[in-house]
Amino acid sequence: MLSSKIEETSKEFSKDILSVKNAEELEKLRIKYLSRNGILPALFDEFKSVPKEEKPAAGKALNLLRNEITQKYNELKDKLSAESKRSSSKVDLTLPGKKYPVGSKHILTQTLDEIKSIFKGMGFSVFEGPELESDYYNFEALNFPPDHPARDMQDTYFVSDDFLLRTHTSPVQIRIMEKMKPPVRAIMPGRVYRNEAISARSYCMFHQVEGLYVDTDVTFAELKGTLVSFAHQFYGKELKYRFRPSFFPFTEPSAEMDITCFICEGKGCKICKDSGWLEILGCGMVDPNVFDSVNYDSEKFTGYAFGMGIERIAMLKYGITDIRIFFDNDFRFLKQF
Repeated sequence: MLSSKIEETSKEFSKDILSVKNAEELEKLRIKYLSRNGILPALFDEFKSVPKEEKPAAGKALNLLRNEITQKYNELKDKLSAESKRSSSKVDLTLPGKKYPVGSKHILTQTLDEIKSIFKGMGFSVFEGPELESDYYNFEALNFPPDHPARDMQDTYFVSDDFLLRTHTSPVQIRIMEKMKPPVRAIMPGRVYRNEAISARSYCMFHQVEGLYVDTDVTFAELKGTLVSFAHQFYGKELKYRFRPSFFPFTEPSAEMDITCFICEGKGCKICKDSGWLEILGCGMVDPNVFDSVNYDSEKFTGYAFGMGIERIAMLKYGITDIRIFFDNDFRFLKQF
């Protein structure tokens, strides 16, 4: 009879559900009792053939069985789901800690740090100054008179008639000498700006390091010795170098320092314009007119100054052929350093 089958099914289900321990076993239980071909649908099919007078009692018992099975199934399903979530959120203290990516210094910062370290080892202090400068500090105090042709050497971003974005870090030299009496031995790193067309070899903003040494009896030979020592420490002892006469308004005499091309090893290539040499910096003895602008006695004191572009130094050392790549923030480039 249907009533006895309903009772047996209830007992069997109560026994089966106690043995369910995971989602896979729960699914098997669902298929056995609740699926289209399961025990409970089969009982409802059998209910259709029950005599009319027995249907009320049989229908009530069958509905109670369905509600019981459905409720207990859902409760167990929710319980197993909650246990699974708790298990997945547990921290296994025996596992090693997570490794988080660590950032690194930009190649220009690395290059600047290395340059500063070398000059600090030679007794130079580090000073910085404003990037927005007056015409006086950027030009006039450095022996650039008004309308002097040398001003055309540097295309300038003027923000007013008297103020501009500095074209070099040399103004910091003037500020230092105004506040300090000789001896002065300092380097001045920082950003500079020039109104130039952006290309593989030039950019409207770049970085410089300039140096200054003022004392009694400072000679050009000391300047050469300092720069050669720097070049050997930075590029290697095997480096070949040369000094060429040049012109800068704030130094006299002036020179440019070249080193052998890293790409062709001095044989001549496109990078060095087939000369075998690459310029790395400009230098010279401080012009007496500059000393006069800061009230230094040019009869008593002498000094030298030099300046180099950080981008150019890095390009030569690491074989980089396009200055624009320093500012592209291309991770494929940056991660190499």
